[in-house]
Amino acid sequence: MSKQWRWIRPQHLIGIFIGIGLIGAIALGFGVNGSVFKGQRFTSVPPVLAPVVAADNPVELRGVWLTNIDSSVLFSANEVRYGLQRLAQLNFNTIYPTVWNWGYTLYPSAIAQSAVGETIDPHIGWQNRDLLEELVEQSHELGLAIMPWFEFGLMTPSYAELARRHPNWMGQRQDGSSVVMQGRHPRKWLNPLHPDVQQLIVGLITEVVQRYDIDGIQLDDHFGMPVELGYDPYTVAYYRETHEGQDPPTDVNDLDWVQWRADIITQLMGQIVTAVRLIKPDCHISLSPNPQPFARDKFLQDWEQWQQLGYLDDLIVQVYRGGMESFEAELDRSRLQGIKGQLPISIGILTGLRNRPTEDELIVQQVQASRDRAFSGVSFFFYESLGDRDSLFQRLFPAPALRPGEAVSQVE
Repeated sequence: MSKQWRWIRPQHLIGIFIGIGLIGAIALGFGVNGSVFKGQRFTSVPPVLAPVVAADNPVELRGVWLTNIDSSVLFSANEVRYGLQRLAQLNFNTIYPTVWNWGYTLYPSAIAQSAVGETIDPHIGWQNRDLLEELVEQSHELGLAIMPWFEFGLMTPSYAELARRHPNWMGQRQDGSSVVMQGRHPRKWLNPLHPDVQQLIVGLITEVVQRYDIDGIQLDDHFGMPVELGYDPYTVAYYRETHEGQDPPTDVNDLDWVQWRADIITQLMGQIVTAVRLIKPDCHISLSPNPQPFARDKFLQDWEQWQQLGYLDDLIVQVYRGGMESFEAELDRSRLQGIKGQLPISIGILTGLRNRPTEDELIVQQVQASRDRAFSGVSFFFYESLGDRDSLFQRLFPAPALRPGEAVSQVE
C-alpha cells in the first residue's frame, strides 16, 4: 500500500460518509454519565459540538501522547493492543509513543547499548519484546499514523546510568553544579555542543528512522537546555575560542549569550533533520514545544528559527492551561498567528496529570477554541488521563478525519 493511502482505511471512508448520521444520533441523546478516573467522578456534561469541517471531508490532527510515566498502556502487548484499538474507534488518527525516557530507550538499541550498557530499559515490561515494532504494526493496521516521541530529549535523571557514565556530557551552572529540579525530580541536561552528545542523539533518532516503518518522529520542549546551564568546561573553552579569549557573560539572560547557546541547539537540530531526510525524505519531523518567547528565553529552544529554516513539518504547541482566559490569550498571540499559514500548527491540550484529571467542560472548551481559530488540530497529554471518558471523545470526534497534509497527498 502506497504511503499516501496508509492513514485512511476503508472503515474510515465508511465512517466519513455516515458522519452526519453519527452526529445526529449523538445530538439525540447519547449523554455522558459521570465517569470514574483515578478515583474521581466527572459530573459535568459537555455540550454537543458541531463537526470541525464538512462531514464528507474532515481534516484535523487528532493526536495523543503515550508515555510510561504514570501510565500502563505500553507495559504489555495486551495493553498496547487494547489502547490502540480504543483510540482508532474514538477516531484519533495519530499517536506519539515515547521511545526515549529516563535515560533509556524503549526499543532494542545498539546506540543505547554503547552509551549506557543496556540495549533497552532494564525495568519490567520491556524485556523480550520490541515495543516499537508492536506499535508500528498495530497502528498501521488500524489506520493510525505513528510518530515515535523522544520524550526526554536532552534531559536525563540525575541518577541515570547515562549521567553516571558520562559526567563530562552534562551541562553545568557557573558554580559547577548540574542538577536542575523538575518538580520533585532531579534532572541533568546533556550538553548539545559536545560532539559525543550530538553523536548519541543523532544516532538514536536515525536508528529509529532506519529500522522502523514510522511516519515521522517528534521532539518536544525537552530538546533544549535550561538557560542557567552552559558553563561546563567544554562550552566555556569553545566560547573563548570563538570570542577572542573572552569568558561567557555571567548574566545567564544576556541576550547575545542566550542566542549563542540557542544557535548551538539549532545547529544540532539541523544535523538531525539532514540525517533523517537523507535516510527517509518523507519522514515527518514534528515538534511539540512550549510557546515563544518562553521556549527560547528559558530553555534556549529557538523553534521559530527552526521553522524559518524549514526544519519542521508541523508544530503542536503545548498550551497546558487551567482556565480559558490564559488558554485563549496564548492562542491569540500574534507571533503564533503569524506563522499559522506556513505549516500545520496544532494545539497540545492537557487532559490531566496523575490523580488530577482536567474537567470535561474545560477540555471541550479548549478543543472548540482551537477549532474556532482554525488551528490544524489537537493532541492530548496524555493517554492515561483520557480516563473512562469515551463518550466525551466520541462527542469531540464523531467521525474519522484525515491528518493535515494527508488530503493534499491523496490529491497528488
